[in-house]
Amino acid sequence: MLPDNILFSDQIAEDLIAFLKKKKYSKLAVLVDEHTLEHCYPLLKDALGDHFVIEVSSGEEQKNLNTCQTIWQAMTDQALDRHACILVLGGGVLGDMGGFCASTYKRGIDFILVPTTLLAQVDASIGGKLGIDFNHFKNHIGVFNQPTLTILHSGFLKTLPTPELRSGFAEVIKHTLISDKAMWDEISAKSLTDQDWNKILKHSVEFKAAVTQEDPTEIGLRKILNAGHTIGHALESYLLGSGRKILHGEAVAVGLITEASIARNRKMHDDRSFQYIKAYILKIFGKVQFESKEVGAIASLALQDKKNKDNRILCVLPTEIGKAVWDVEITQAEVENALLFYRSL
Repeated sequence: MLPDNILFSDQIAEDLIAFLKKKKYSKLAVLVDEHTLEHCYPLLKDALGDHFVIEVSSGEEQKNLNTCQTIWQAMTDQALDRHACILVLGGGVLGDMGGFCASTYKRGIDFILVPTTLLAQVDASIGGKLGIDFNHFKNHIGVFNQPTLTILHSGFLKTLPTPELRSGFAEVIKHTLISDKAMWDEISAKSLTDQDWNKILKHSVEFKAAVTQEDPTEIGLRKILNAGHTIGHALESYLLGSGRKILHGEAVAVGLITEASIARNRKMHDDRSFQYIKAYILKIFGKVQFESKEVGAIASLALQDKKNKDNRILCVLPTEIGKAVWDVEITQAEVENALLFYRSL
C-alpha cells in the first residue's frame, strides 16, 4: 500500500490545483532547470497560481553547496517564511538538492516533488533521501526527510532523450534483481523501447515505498536498495571528478555487473544467472570506458561509501535473480578485480 504522500496522476494539473487549494501556502517557489523550464513547466504553470520560479543549471556537477546557496538566496530574497512551500520540478539531481534546500531552510519548509525523469520517478523521489555531492563524493551531505507530496506522471517520460530514459532503467533492473524474478523475466525479454512504463513505474514505486516505510533511515532492509551502488558510485565519482560525463544509471549498470561478478566468484550466485544478467545489461547500456591504470583509484573511492563501517567496504550482493543480501564485506582487491573483469568484456 502506498503512503499518503505519493500520488499517481493522469491529470497532474488538476491534482496540483486541488492539493494547493487545500494547503493554502503563504508563498510557492518552483525550482526548475533549463530543461524542465522548457519542456515541463508549461504543463503546470497555470495550475500553480501565484508563484515564482528559481532556475538552476542541470547536471550532477551542479549538485553542490554553491548551487544550494543560489537556491537559499532566492528563497531569502523572496522572503519565504516557514509556511511557504517549494515545488521541485525535475529529475533526481534537482529533487535531491531541492528537497535538501527546503529541509534546511529555516529548519525546514514543505516541499513537493514532481519528478520528470524515469530515474527520479522509480527511485530518487521515493523514500526521503535528500542531499548533495561534496568534493565529488556522491550524496556526501544530506538528510532524511519526506516531501509533503510526490506526484508521479508518466507523461513526463515522453520528454526524455534516450540516454536519460536508459539511465532510469538501471534502477528498474536493480529493483527486479533484488526482489522479483518474474518481473526481471518480463523486462529482460524486451528492448528499452518496448517496455510498459506505467506497469514498471507502479512496480518500482510500490516496492521501494514498502522497503523505505519498513526501514526509513536505512538501518537494515533498506540497505538492499544500494545494490549496484558501491562500485557504481565509486566509478561515477571518479569519472565526474576527472571531468568526464557519466549518467547515474550508467554507473549503476556497471555496479550491477561487477558486484554480481564478485558474488559469482564467491559461489554466492550461479554462473548461468550471472551470464544472463551481464548479457542483458550490456545489451541495453553498452560499456562504460575507463583505463586499467585507473582501476586502483576508482576502487579506493569505494572506501568512502556511506554504507561502510570501520573502514570496511560493505556491499549488496545477489544470491539469485530476485534475491540479495546486504552488509557483505568485500575487499578493495575484489573491487579492482571486478572492474578489470568488466573492462575485459
